[in-house]
Amino acid sequence: MSSDTKRERLEALAKEYAKDLKSQKDLDAFANDLLKITVEAALGVEMADHLGYEKHAVEGRNGGNSRNGYAEKTLKSKHGQVRIQTPRDREGSFQPQIIGKGKTRLTHFDDQILCLYAKGMSTEEIVESFKELYGADVSSGLISQVTDAVLDQISEWQNRPLEELYPILYLDCIMVKVRQDRRVINKAVYVALGVDLRGQKELLGLWISESEGASFWLSVLTELKNRGVQDVLIACIDGLTGFAEAIETVFPQAQVQLCIVHMLRNSLRYVSWRDRKEVARDLAGVYRAASEQQAELALEQFAQKWDDRYHLISKQWRQKWMYIATFFNYPESIRRAIYTTNAIESLNSVLRMAIQRRRVFPTDRSAVKVLWLAAERAAKKWTMPVKEWRPAINHFAIVFGERITKYL
Repeated sequence: MSSDTKRERLEALAKEYAKDLKSQKDLDAFANDLLKITVEAALGVEMADHLGYEKHAVEGRNGGNSRNGYAEKTLKSKHGQVRIQTPRDREGSFQPQIIGKGKTRLTHFDDQILCLYAKGMSTEEIVESFKELYGADVSSGLISQVTDAVLDQISEWQNRPLEELYPILYLDCIMVKVRQDRRVINKAVYVALGVDLRGQKELLGLWISESEGASFWLSVLTELKNRGVQDVLIACIDGLTGFAEAIETVFPQAQVQLCIVHMLRNSLRYVSWRDRKEVARDLAGVYRAASEQQAELALEQFAQKWDDRYHLISKQWRQKWMYIATFFNYPESIRRAIYTTNAIESLNSVLRMAIQRRRVFPTDRSAVKVLWLAAERAAKKWTMPVKEWRPAINHFAIVFGERITKYL
């Protein structure tokens, strides 16, 4: 049937029903009748697809599974409640999609609400969007109810068992603004991103605290271990004081790699605009050296050239050298993946977009909901941080021996 023919039939049906519509109550009743007819018809199509034959078709005779009556369900709509009949099969294997088991609303609208929420839209903005898109008066209470439904999922996700080994672990922090005690304060959201033995990225958890500190990172790392992580080969971090020591406390065999991008940012804070480009180029000669020995020579040359004006830069790099130079033990294919936190920065950029739209969150719980939903959407597009993972895992196996081979 063509779309024009369908439209003509619907218009004729609407005109026929319109004769009896005298009030808003009549209109709501008509809308619910139409919803009941549409949903029940769709469920019938789903059942036919599930069984492989239409109702009363000869193909279904003595064909094993078959229809087994109906179950009633109360469906919520913007016009009130409506009773619908959902078909059942004898084996109990039918899983309807348009209205899933235990659901009382069309999943499309719930998914749309969560999608908008994940993009950082406020409850009020979502209400306005539904009004514009669908002409639907969706209450802020309903939106809160839908988004709160993911809290159980978040709790289950946050406490799920983890892999025993993550060859690479990225740890970083972003800031959010939250209302607390009638004022707006900055809070730190701790982000842990692991790379598993298949080379796939996995967000291990999100934690929120009033500030970033090594002591809280220690509690995060301890939780990861309690959830099953027995070993980490390389932990990539920023230059927070005490961070490396916190990692070594929980995972004493882990190699720590400071993010070179963070080191550069911190170094350039001391440099005038006139010298920044040249200083950055000379520091690139350090971290892009072919070997650690050449890098140390480049750092010495940097100090001779710049110490008179910016002596703190070479001093900081020397103080943290044992954590900066870790990547020199690896081939080029692995180096870039561990001396920058690009893998987690791409995730953080998605999280920051959601944060910027909301600006201020009413509660910690609200912030976590938005960030988790945004991360879930971002994960669908993730790529491997190390493009050629097989050579990388073989290199790790040679360097770390049984620490990794026992898990392969």
